[in-house]
Amino acid sequence: MHRRIFAIAVPAIVANIVVPLLGLLDLAIAGHIGTTAMIGAVAVGATMFNLTYWNFGFLRMGTSGMTAQAFGRNDRMDCASLFVRSSIVATAIGMAIVVLQVPLRELLLWAIEPSSNVRVLVVRYFGICVWGAPALLATMSISGWFVGMQNSVYQMIVSISVNVTNIIASLLLVFVFDAGFVGIAVGTLIAQWVGALLAFALAVRLARRHGLPQFRVSRDSFAGMGRFFKINTHIFLRSMCMMAVMLFFTSAGARSGDTVLAVNALIMQLFVVYSYFMDGIAYAGEALCGRYYGEGNRGMLRASVRGLFVWGAVVMCLFSAVYTLGGGALTRLLTTDATVVAAFSDYRMWAGAIPIAGMAAFVWDGVFIGLTATRQMLVSLAFSSAMFFAAYFGIVACVSTDIGSANNVLWLAFVVYLASRGIAQTVLYRRIIGCR
Repeated sequence: MHRRIFAIAVPAIVANIVVPLLGLLDLAIAGHIGTTAMIGAVAVGATMFNLTYWNFGFLRMGTSGMTAQAFGRNDRMDCASLFVRSSIVATAIGMAIVVLQVPLRELLLWAIEPSSNVRVLVVRYFGICVWGAPALLATMSISGWFVGMQNSVYQMIVSISVNVTNIIASLLLVFVFDAGFVGIAVGTLIAQWVGALLAFALAVRLARRHGLPQFRVSRDSFAGMGRFFKINTHIFLRSMCMMAVMLFFTSAGARSGDTVLAVNALIMQLFVVYSYFMDGIAYAGEALCGRYYGEGNRGMLRASVRGLFVWGAVVMCLFSAVYTLGGGALTRLLTTDATVVAAFSDYRMWAGAIPIAGMAAFVWDGVFIGLTATRQMLVSLAFSSAMFFAAYFGIVACVSTDIGSANNVLWLAFVVYLASRGIAQTVLYRRIIGCR
């Protein structure tokens, strides 16, 4: 079981770590060829796409769980149909984004409010990169299909290939062909389409290896569309709850001043790094729990859950110790601002507490996706979001707080949010196993 978890988790972790490099490369090139406005334009453009694509994470998660169950049942026809079905939906959503790019762009620019200099460049950057929406969303859905087929190595190959292509294309366009700022966007666009084509080629290869029927659009491709949308609607609404918490968290931190906002951003970045590793374990949960649930093998299902929590606990202890003992050193690597580094010491404990509070939530997310228990995921997230706001406003209303205390209350509410999510999912899991 530990070998099976590792076989899926390790490539997924590598793929997760590689993903942010694409944005960092664009920022680095912008920083070497132009003004701060170019850097700001790339940063704002990346944020606009992140806000857009993050809402469609259900394309990966919904596909993963259903495919893993079909794999466990050895239902080759359903495995193939799920690939076609999710690819059609992803491509359709991507094309809709392209068609609606102007109102979408203006809405996002209205929300972010960049300066006029940055805005002009962002419009050009967005207008080029948006044509990669069908490719990126299709790649996202195929990545979920790979995990469901018990293969995260292909997902890793696609992620690495996208970044290598982006590096080569952007550097050539900017520094060899003198395309300037436009070359950054075109390089990213090329990389996204290369990633989609490679993902499709690898999917065909994996399908042949498992003896699946040939991918083709047919009546069977649409037969399960109702369940597909039902599962993904729960995940979409769950994402909305998560966004509400994160937007409020950022807004409340910003009201405490620039220094507190910077410290919160650094701690949140440490949390993101932790999440890359825990997401790898969650991917293993999606694949293995879905497979054993599809097989009807309760013993192996329970064994996989135990194994996932063992490795989740190992990662939790490692990151909690590093963040608690070495958080200051990590902060100095991320910023040279002495004020921010000094302020971090007042909130060091939260950096160490977050991995402990969030471990169960990450593991259960993977398990629930594998079981396609998406309604229960939505219920647990709605409950934990309510606990977040109740904890924050309840303490603030009862206790007089200065800026530092208010930010500690904010982080306490976030820890409550993570912990209550894990607790709720633990209770719901027992009910799921009892009634399925």
